[in-house]
Amino acid sequence: MSRVAKKAPSLCTDLPLDNTDICDKLHILGQLLRSCFGPTGRLKQVHNNIGGHVVTTSSSSVLLPAISSPQPFINLIITSIRNHVSRYSDCGLFAAILCLALIQQAKQSGVKRNVAIRLNKHFLGLCTSYLHQEDCACKVKLDFCSSHILITLAHSVISSKPASVLTKPEALHVSKLAVQAFLLTVPCKSPGIVSLGRIVTVSVEGQSVLDSAVFPGLLVDIPDVFGIFKVENLPPNPLRMVLFSVSLAGDLSELGNGTIEVHHGANTDSQILDQLLEIGKQVVKDEVKLFVCQKVIHPVLQQYLRSHGIIVMERLGITLMEPLIQLTGAQPVATLHTTIPRKAYGNVRDLSFRQFGSKTLLHLHPPGESVICTMVLCHRNETMLNELKVACQKTEHVLRLTLREPSALLGAGCTETHLAAYIRHKSMNDVIETASVLGCSQTEYLLGMEAFCRSLESVAAALEHNGGNSLIDLTCAHHWTLPADVMQEHMEDSLGLCGCGLVESSPRMKWSYLNTKYPEFSPAPLSRDTTLQPHVLDSFTAKLNALQVAVETANIALDVQYIIQDMN
Repeated sequence: MSRVAKKAPSLCTDLPLDNTDICDKLHILGQLLRSCFGPTGRLKQVHNNIGGHVVTTSSSSVLLPAISSPQPFINLIITSIRNHVSRYSDCGLFAAILCLALIQQAKQSGVKRNVAIRLNKHFLGLCTSYLHQEDCACKVKLDFCSSHILITLAHSVISSKPASVLTKPEALHVSKLAVQAFLLTVPCKSPGIVSLGRIVTVSVEGQSVLDSAVFPGLLVDIPDVFGIFKVENLPPNPLRMVLFSVSLAGDLSELGNGTIEVHHGANTDSQILDQLLEIGKQVVKDEVKLFVCQKVIHPVLQQYLRSHGIIVMERLGITLMEPLIQLTGAQPVATLHTTIPRKAYGNVRDLSFRQFGSKTLLHLHPPGESVICTMVLCHRNETMLNELKVACQKTEHVLRLTLREPSALLGAGCTETHLAAYIRHKSMNDVIETASVLGCSQTEYLLGMEAFCRSLESVAAALEHNGGNSLIDLTCAHHWTLPADVMQEHMEDSLGLCGCGLVESSPRMKWSYLNTKYPEFSPAPLSRDTTLQPHVLDSFTAKLNALQVAVETANIALDVQYIIQDMN
């Protein structure tokens, strides 16, 4: 009998935000995430200590799962941000940077933790209430009659991933493809509940990004084109197809669980092959022209089908099953032992080949209007291609969110600086009354307000990575970047447009450096007759949720009194 080890006592950490080790880890995490933020963010190489694949990225959806810490307090913050990213795809770094800034500013302000939590909730309420107003000056309504704003939104997501290494023409090309693919998944005539389609991504390494394209229907990679070279000779009518979700390899293991009784002298391989050939005879009789299987097809059955002019596709995989069902209307057949019902057959309008580099793709054209499309993404190497795929997946999700809320927020830090100026102005007008309602002193209220606003401004400042200075104009409260090599006396000539591109500098404008004292003012609304269009936009739904997650996570962190770790 083995000796039972004595149970170790649990480790208890009191007031984690007063713990030097935890604060140091929070500081390092903040530096790491801030350095990744925005289109000029620095890349990170992620790899396992014992080897394996090396990933180069600046995307929160790739980076955050790779960050692990033995400290539960750090994992609490990371897990909260990851949950946001899993639901909304975008604004993960924004949420993380703002959350850490709120924690840091609350500590530096000297306000009691419970008071800081109440104040953060109050200022979050001011932000969300303002963002939902019709006259919100940092919100842009989306017009689905024009693709311009949608392309701008897509371009903002794609260009924020520097590991994709895209030139300006390439980024614009991929942005247009992303919007085109998204629009193809939205049904034009669908009364009642609308069901969106799917975008299937096929990646091609070694080709130019400008070779990327979008096609209605489904493109399937065909490693071996033997037996399907007669595509051009197919009849012009819609082609009947059948789809099997069960293996047709003829193995006993594929027949399912249970006991199999075999008579003495019986040849099981021959009997199973006979059953497979019976399936072949039926599909030939039913004039099927495309035979697709999710798994493997027995070579004899393949040869039989091809000898009767049927195109055979095997090893389709689970990923393409659902798009193929939606495209063709086929019902997957899951057994070998019954006659295939007529309603299980689907249709494709036509078949053709597409060549992208070394890849030969079979194009299944939809029989009518379809919400299934294929995006073929090309790039020069695997690392760039993987990051481009992540960026396009995020873009698809962000564009889908616009159907729920057809709005976008100004990007490039302009929403953050505008909100900070708005909260300062709003709060200064009713300090006495609000402080009384929140149960704090006027000094605590003003300190909490300054901490919240500086946290927002620090997110905007995190976009600059080249030594430049971040500024706020004292008219519209937009974010500006002054290059490091420009002297202050030449500032007006160098600023040009604000970060989002909606405000143009003028001699009458005044600026202030971010995170410095400037006079409180009411941000002026933008002129409606301006010819300027925003260059950078953020998802309204994703950013609003990220703002809420950042504040709520920071409040949870401020509220933690003890960390108890079971050391056994």
